[in-house]
Amino acid sequence: MFQSRLRYLQADFLNLQRNAAREKEQTKDYAITRFAGDLLETVDVLSLALKSVPESALKSPVPSEAPAQSSSSSSSASPEFFTPSTPAKSAQEYLKELHHGVEMTHRLLLQTLFKYNVKPFDPTGDVFDPNRHEALYQAPVPGKTPGTVIECQKTGFTIKDRTLRAAQVGVAAETS
Repeated sequence: MFQSRLRYLQADFLNLQRNAAREKEQTKDYAITRFAGDLLETVDVLSLALKSVPESALKSPVPSEAPAQSSSSSSSASPEFFTPSTPAKSAQEYLKELHHGVEMTHRLLLQTLFKYNVKPFDPTGDVFDPNRHEALYQAPVPGKTPGTVIECQKTGFTIKDRTLRAAQVGVAAETS
């Protein structure tokens, strides 16, 4: 009788140890969930900023001579990075530099999230899954199977195997 009771307590203790180890691992894996969720808004804003500049605005213009700066201008009135001998940049060149900086910031933020197992997913073409997708609208699309994601308006994110944010999607409906 005492032996069976001892075995029961020993098994109970081992289960408790396993459960505690599993909970500790999950806490470590998902501790960043709230913080990562807050950062996703920043990822979205950077993504929108990148999409707002058309590809044609980033293409190099036909080379033209920049107006020469007069050497009589006072260097104390100019910013540090601009010297009288530096040719003026066009608005398009400034736009390209700004776009490049926003793109680098977006990429760095995504890389940082990847380090903590936060990954984006675009479900376009997948079957609608209410656990991973948030349907914004349904539209009949000829040639598409009803229940298929036809457009992803906001990228979804996962942390390990859990959905951190559902993707906001449009879903194909039955054609009448």
